[in-house]
Amino acid sequence: MDDVLVIGGRKIASRLIMGTGGAANLEVLERALVASGTTLTTVAMRRVDAATGTGVLDLLRRLGIEVLPNTAGCRTAAEAVLTAQLAREALGTALVKLEVVADDRTLLPDPIELLDAAEQLVDDGFTVLPYTNDDPVLARKLEQVGCAAVMPLGSPIGTGLGIRNPHNIAMIVEAAGVPVVLDAGIGTASEAAQAMELGCDAVLLATAVTRAADPERMAHAMRLGVEAGRAAHGAGRIPRRYWAQASSPDPDA
Repeated sequence: MDDVLVIGGRKIASRLIMGTGGAANLEVLERALVASGTTLTTVAMRRVDAATGTGVLDLLRRLGIEVLPNTAGCRTAAEAVLTAQLAREALGTALVKLEVVADDRTLLPDPIELLDAAEQLVDDGFTVLPYTNDDPVLARKLEQVGCAAVMPLGSPIGTGLGIRNPHNIAMIVEAAGVPVVLDAGIGTASEAAQAMELGCDAVLLATAVTRAADPERMAHAMRLGVEAGRAAHGAGRIPRRYWAQASSPDPDA
């Protein structure tokens, strides 16, 4: 059965999208990326020298992993648009993970600046994947301006608190006409599986792997979690019941 993730007309073989932040060194990062099975990995362009390289871009090229530039660290639409345009020039890709955060304490998206940046980048020909709040209304507006996917957070970046509002994530999935990628807050593999069981099309994570005691092993666990959650969502869970129900039929009935 063909179950390939497609975002903006681009086929992506793995439903686990990785980040690179927080890794102790490139050797650890390489082992984790390989164990995750990812084919798409995001890189913060404001923290990378694309001309000389930090080693991360070279590593991704060597592993055959596509780079998803992101605008992490931007506070305004103008900063995010400029960062995306510089990334396109440097890397030759119109794909961008759009991040516009309100402050450094929460790292929560600024919805007004985010929507403004998304509209400008779509008009400029970018394939935009916005990191957004778990707000179904904002997710709908981002899709309406032409974003190729929506990426709601499970909880704030790096907290490992898991999915704090699964009902909102389910509402976003229900209404979306584009892929939904759960982005941020995942702490362990069962939470990645939960995101997929809620109907998300993919999961994006970094800290949960790069800052785990054993990043390579956690990356493998995340891969299995995403695959298990996807399979369970497709299989369909049984309905929740108030009272017990025998699994075998009553012979006297």
